Amino acid sequence: MSDKIIDGKMVSQQILDDAARRVQVIKQKTGKTPCLATVLVGEDPASVTYTRMKRNRCEKIGMKSVKVEMPSQTTTEQLVAKITELGNDPAINGILLQHPSPKQVDERAAFEAIPPGKDVDGVTLHSFACMWHHLDDGFDCCTPGGMMRLLDAYKVELKGKQAVVIGRSPIVGMPMAGLLLARHATVTICHSRTQDLPGVVRQADIVCAAVGKPNFIKGDWIKPGAVVLDAGYNEGNVGDVDYEAAYERASLITPVPGGVGPMTIAVLIEQTATAAERQWE
Repeated sequence: MSDKIIDGKMVSQQILDDAARRVQVIKQKTGKTPCLATVLVGEDPASVTYTRMKRNRCEKIGMKSVKVEMPSQTTTEQLVAKITELGNDPAINGILLQHPSPKQVDERAAFEAIPPGKDVDGVTLHSFACMWHHLDDGFDCCTPGGMMRLLDAYKVELKGKQAVVIGRSPIVGMPMAGLLLARHATVTICHSRTQDLPGVVRQADIVCAAVGKPNFIKGDWIKPGAVVLDAGYNEGNVGDVDYEAAYERASLITPVPGGVGPMTIAVLIEQTATAAERQWE
């Protein structure tokens, strides 16, 4: 592979290998097996696939997984009750609520029912605060957490660098900005009302794309030598960045697929191992 390409498959495998080792240590010390509960409301085909992938990856490295599936008409109260039940179960170390939930569900109320110590997907307000303040008491949102691990794996200097995050979603853009800020980058968050977006992006040493529009970020927006992380995944395996054009100007860039994508599940597994260690120490 080109030395410009950030290999998410390789880095994610390293994380999973380390998590597998940690799981074995936990089993030897405690006689218990770390366990992730995946909660799915409804039958959205993509969500069904994602939760199955996450359970399979758990089991592949020696963890247990518990599948919780609830009907599409589930109410907020019913979902909160189920998550509370899982939160009180000492055999469950991590809880993942697959999102988005059906429209009638208050997703924030459901997220907040997850105990902070089991929030391995990094979706509670407690975890958000920890991400913004670089505290070790919470967990990272898995996709931005994976992006940060890629930056670290490729030894990208963050202190004092200009970072632009394009997109302000609560599970990618906003937490990514917090993680970068906590590492002393100077961060600009861009969104649909940002004026002169190309001009803002051209100032960035680090570009984090999370807007959900194929090929939205053009190659000539990229500052020569910038590092480009593309968290977009659109129909046809297309990212948010015009990859071929951006590749010519970037010093490092994630492909789609094979860049940020594999990191999301790897961080989820890693954080479940961490949750088990904390709970059983």
